[in-house]
Amino acid sequence: MTQKARYFDTFQGGEVGCRLCPHGCLVLHGQRGLCGVRENQHGTLLTLNYAKAVALQNDPIEKKPFFHVLPGSLSFSVATMGCNLQCAHCQNHHISQTPRGPKTIPGRDTPARIVVEMAESAGSKTISFTYSEPTVFMEWAQDIAEAALPEGLRCVSVTNGYTSASPIRDIASKLTAANVDLKAFRDDFYQKICKAKLQPVLDTIRLMRELGIWVEVTTLLIPGLNDDEHELRDMAEFIASVDKAIPWHLSRFHPDHRMIDTPKTSLQSIQTAREIGRNAGLKFVYSGNVWGDAGEHTHCPVCDHIVIERHGFSVRRNLLQKGACPKCHEPIEGIWD
Repeated sequence: MTQKARYFDTFQGGEVGCRLCPHGCLVLHGQRGLCGVRENQHGTLLTLNYAKAVALQNDPIEKKPFFHVLPGSLSFSVATMGCNLQCAHCQNHHISQTPRGPKTIPGRDTPARIVVEMAESAGSKTISFTYSEPTVFMEWAQDIAEAALPEGLRCVSVTNGYTSASPIRDIASKLTAANVDLKAFRDDFYQKICKAKLQPVLDTIRLMRELGIWVEVTTLLIPGLNDDEHELRDMAEFIASVDKAIPWHLSRFHPDHRMIDTPKTSLQSIQTAREIGRNAGLKFVYSGNVWGDAGEHTHCPVCDHIVIERHGFSVRRNLLQKGACPKCHEPIEGIWD
């Protein structure tokens, strides 16, 4: 299923410049970009992971997490190997980082039309590009979204946001929503922990909202690294400057990958961060990986009435009436039908 990439330039001498993400890799013949799944073969950049699925399964859409997109529905999750970041705490490192080693890319050949058929058979309302990084399987994601549209299936993306503007613009009309990881608000965190930069992620969040994509943001709070109150305030104010209705998911860190000695996030840290988000003017700030916490519910931003009650990935009660609070009738932003 190897396919020619859609975002690259070929230079004199056979080098190719990848334009898929802000790394802008210059790739020599026979070599791969930083993502490990794009290779220059005689002046042509190939996507070695095209349609090579390593995940094909139904999930609650709350698991992504999306709290303002079709609550209580199932989302058919798809992924290939590969990522353009190298996060030290990645919980899916077994599929995101593996391609940097082996010559061949594992996966089950699954054309876009088959993905759509599987999603329909599974009773899914959406298809999620998730688990690894959708940016590095952009061509497959675009083809799936194209095939899903006439069948009435929506597509959503769970992404690190490290994507160039052109591929985002190309998929925007067929992408209903995106949950973007905003991992920190300091460039040194991105450089040391993720081998990337902060600004392109901020640009992606702004661009997606400008293009009409529903955006939710997730931040994994890692003790001592990105949970400083001043940094969280800056982060919250940035999100609010884009759109105060963007839901902000504050997730609890659990040790993983190369950060197994880092302690898990305290509940107090999550609650403090939620308060910072609300004080910055954000309408919807959620607790993540803290099942049973009051921060899992959606409250009306005007009267504070619970409009969606959750426990973990389950919706216990959805009280919305035509997308509005049943008590004060305030419209609640999101995709509800």
